[in-house]
Amino acid sequence: MQSKQGRDREDSGRSEIADHGHSGGGQQREFGRQELPVDRALPELKRSLAANRPAILIAQPGAGKTTRVPPALLNEPWLDGRKILMLEPRRLAAVSAADYIAESFGETSGGTVGYRIALDSKTGRNTRIEVVTEGILTRMLQSDPSLEDVGLVIFDEFHERNLQGDLGLALALQSRMVLREDLRLLVMSATIDPEPVSRVLGGADVIRSEGRVYPVETIHVPASRELPLERRTAQAVRRAWDETDGDVLVFLPGVREIARAREELLRGGGLPGAEILPLHGGLGREEQRRAVRPSTGGRRKIVLSTTLAESSITVEGVTAVVDSGLIRTQAFSPRTGMSRLVTLTESLESADQRRGRAGRTAPGRCYRLWSREEESGMPAARVPEMLQSDLAPLALELAAWGVRSPGELDWIDAPPEAGYAEALALLRRLHALGEDGVITAEGRAMSALGVHPRLARMIRRAVGLGLGALACDLAALLQEQANSPAPSGGAVTDAASLLPRLEALQASPRFFGGARTPEDRAAER
Repeated sequence: MQSKQGRDREDSGRSEIADHGHSGGGQQREFGRQELPVDRALPELKRSLAANRPAILIAQPGAGKTTRVPPALLNEPWLDGRKILMLEPRRLAAVSAADYIAESFGETSGGTVGYRIALDSKTGRNTRIEVVTEGILTRMLQSDPSLEDVGLVIFDEFHERNLQGDLGLALALQSRMVLREDLRLLVMSATIDPEPVSRVLGGADVIRSEGRVYPVETIHVPASRELPLERRTAQAVRRAWDETDGDVLVFLPGVREIARAREELLRGGGLPGAEILPLHGGLGREEQRRAVRPSTGGRRKIVLSTTLAESSITVEGVTAVVDSGLIRTQAFSPRTGMSRLVTLTESLESADQRRGRAGRTAPGRCYRLWSREEESGMPAARVPEMLQSDLAPLALELAAWGVRSPGELDWIDAPPEAGYAEALALLRRLHALGEDGVITAEGRAMSALGVHPRLARMIRRAVGLGLGALACDLAALLQEQANSPAPSGGAVTDAASLLPRLEALQASPRFFGGARTPEDRAAER
């Protein structure tokens, strides 16, 4: 006989599946027909898009926007058989959304619904809804500025304000104005201020949908800053475990902190039957799915996550959140011309997003590892990447697009002048731009590689020396390193640290299968 807790968790799992948009209608299957909050906003949204007006959908967590909206628009007359592109800021979110929507059609990804992310894609000739990461849209626009086979571009989770997301919106806007006046644009978010977005869209209809969120009690549990973060986190997790009945979602700034917190929890015990699982972008898909999906047999789990679970991904069964109050992000220094990972205090906007994850399926609790007094000094909103990132990739994309100055495009936040000037100077040193600021043939070849201009130049030079495969391997490691610190906490920049990772990469099964021998690598050159 199953326990009440097990039955409750199973029911909440079914509710979460419904929240992810498994709905009927059209060619979709008829399971999960429970109405979601976003359904009530769909008529207004359809009217706006039918009138060819850009739209902004503000839909709270639990409203069902990500997986309900694209299928609901698939048979609109103005789409005329063309695709819907939906941008997700994270790879796991893109794959998960595509899988959920495909399941609602009784299919798997690659049929009516597909996805494209870095190094992986599942699409077919009949794909009508394509979920992509933000950089993929940039590549699509560069190769086909008119997006002839696309009728609607959806920018999901736009509040994250990633550099590629802002760039994609600016390019899509110009494409709409110059080439494709019938291209529909839809921005979706739970928390974004719609006024600046509406302004850059030339006046957009703002449609709101309330989420289905249960009350969440906020508990401040400040501890001595002399205690390591993993110790403070473990104390709060054990309290949440004792005081709540569901799963516990823990927000930490990065992979290093996740590993240390997990070790501390395992060492300290007191969590009978708990599954303690990491969740971050560096994991394989099966490991990520294990963290996101309900545990088997009614077991409770503790998920230690980066910002991945803040808005892009729903961890099912969570009734308690432990928030460290920290984020890790890249910051660019015009003085050094390099980006580096920094750990910062999160914004109140992010803290509210995290808190809401405890109230998706039942009343919950959020344990914040800071005091009310500290909270008053936290920033109100996150800083867009545009204002703090290395702008060299952006400048190269704009040059490839044919833009001489960022002022030729419409931006929510324009690229800072000093950072952009430094980016142009770097591109000239890399021979990607001429002295007149026009992109060179070398610059176009670099842009097509889809990596940072420094790495693109390295690959291009290496190809001429017969070392192209080695350069691509190094570029993959260096680009991944830019988003993840070394286990010691520093950056992996010396050859001694890179060499073991390079050897492991070269010996592993590749995307097209099979481990590569030295002879294979020689043949590739």
